Amino acid sequence: MKDKKDIVAIGRAAIDLNAVEMNRPMEETKTFAKYVGGSPSNIMIGAAKLGLNVGMIANVSDDQHGRFITNYFKEVGVDTSYIHIDDEGHKSGLTFTEILSPEASSILMYREEVADLYLRPEHVSPKFIENSEMLLISGVALAQSPSREAVLKALSIAKASGVKVVFELDYRPYTWTNAEETSIYYDLVCKQADVVIGTRDEYDMVDAFKHLSDEAISQNIFAGQHCDLVVIKHGVQGSYAFTSDGTCYKGKAFKANVMKTFGAGDSYAAAFLYALLKTGDVAQALEYGAASAAIVVSSHSSSEAMPTVDQIEALIQEQSQE
Repeated sequence: MKDKKDIVAIGRAAIDLNAVEMNRPMEETKTFAKYVGGSPSNIMIGAAKLGLNVGMIANVSDDQHGRFITNYFKEVGVDTSYIHIDDEGHKSGLTFTEILSPEASSILMYREEVADLYLRPEHVSPKFIENSEMLLISGVALAQSPSREAVLKALSIAKASGVKVVFELDYRPYTWTNAEETSIYYDLVCKQADVVIGTRDEYDMVDAFKHLSDEAISQNIFAGQHCDLVVIKHGVQGSYAFTSDGTCYKGKAFKANVMKTFGAGDSYAAAFLYALLKTGDVAQALEYGAASAAIVVSSHSSSEAMPTVDQIEALIQEQSQE
């Protein structure tokens, strides 16, 4: 591998079917538009569109949906060299979206025996991870075996190789067996990661974090002596970033012409990590992440709506002038 990757992600690569007929319940919706979906996939697509050199470790179905996913990755510049094609008959997950109004969006996921949760440890290439700046782990990939063991193998490789680990919590309740398992594995990976990103609700899935202030959550994670940066998002109220040296940054949310509420977290993470890698400036990373999220919630898709650097900077400039 000649080029060192900025980020390699491991986890869910799936299909999103977003309602074309908006402002109506799903049971009345007859047409949907197909996109690549899954939090780590969306983040890598967003990062690639921002100009980063990225790749995916995933398991996709050996069918039309699997080919749709890998073909789109290639189209936008995500390295698919270590995407495994499932040989056990598992199908890629499907997510149908309902857009009742800008404030009321919901998703219906088909996650039974899905291909992404059958990523196995032997599908994880040490060289691919070792030849990257960051490894992005998504919480859903920890929900079941053998995907769970594949992620823990990737985490171990990254820590041994000095590759920074980013943990994007990405909590999906219908994938986990119970809340206790979620708490155990989230806490484990939080304490091993270098950067942790999630919503306040997602942090509350960890028993040790419940009822704590944002700052206290960050201090709890920093006690593991691996993490340097904790980002806690509060939706339209903005986000906070805490560093292990005791600094707290407050990031504002940007105004948006909201079409739907999903996709914001993935676009936020893509732009946040882009700015962090390029500048090391946490305040700027918060700003880029929030601007990117505002752009994506104003669009129909998540993956295809991921913005360019110029679009992010234009929005920042426009709203700073206002």
